[in-house]
Amino acid sequence: MIIVFGSINIDLVTRVERLPQSGETVLGPDYAIHPGGKGANQALAARRAGADVALIGAVGRDDFAGTALSLLAADGVDLSRVSRVDAPTGAAFIAIDRDGANQIFVAAGANAQARPGAIAGLGPGPDDLLLLQREVPEEGCIEAAATVKDGGGRVILNLAPAGVPSEALLALVDILIVNEHEALVLAQGFGWAEREPDDIARRVDAERGIACVATLGAAGAVGWSGGVRRRLEAPPVDVVDTVAAGDSFTGAFAAALALGLGFSSALQRGLAAGSLACSGAGAQPSIPRAEAITALVGSSFL
Repeated sequence: MIIVFGSINIDLVTRVERLPQSGETVLGPDYAIHPGGKGANQALAARRAGADVALIGAVGRDDFAGTALSLLAADGVDLSRVSRVDAPTGAAFIAIDRDGANQIFVAAGANAQARPGAIAGLGPGPDDLLLLQREVPEEGCIEAAATVKDGGGRVILNLAPAGVPSEALLALVDILIVNEHEALVLAQGFGWAEREPDDIARRVDAERGIACVATLGAAGAVGWSGGVRRRLEAPPVDVVDTVAAGDSFTGAFAAALALGLGFSSALQRGLAAGSLACSGAGAQPSIPRAEAITALVGSSFL
């Protein structure tokens, strides 16, 4: 099973001709409301990619909570350990330009009260995998990771939003997933001179003993594990928007590992899922299913 401890949001999305600069107002014609949040997105992505998934997090007691959980429930993610708290459901405010690039602002809301205590009730064992991000309190991530590691499971940390995790959290992580910006922030935080994601991922693997995957947008991804480098190109797609591309990659990558596939195969499935997400609009509505991922893997990595 994949256990996700992470954020649950509602996304308010508007399309604009171009993204605003500081202090500038840019008008959009309308907006859409979608379920989102990195934890929820990755839980749904892993579930749609074929894994059994339980989500641990928090929502408010407001009307947005039901919308935020709707697609997760429809796809069979275990939501029995999602708490209802006296805070507004988390929200993300997303602007997408004509080329599919985005700017995202997140209000934590109920996510600040997410607690991982329910993980122990799942009885995590060696076949389980914990998936973490950085939209819930880090102390909760540390507690969640320690619980899963005590049971013999593995821990994946997606370093999003960008930041430098504590040494206490890093000590519990088996696999780190970063994009180009997140890799650079990590290197700067460590005081490293490296600036290329490939070099940073190699050093994380070599010096920290943490397998590291750096996603490179349309250029694909590079992964280092046990001193071995894997470099794969992304399958080409017609881009509608890039929202949830990283979450789709991470969820599908984790699902592949949970289903017993190797590191390289997991990279392939993650890249296919991330590419497919770019071809649809919105966060969770664009997250692909296992059949589409398998078909794109088969046509792109022959």
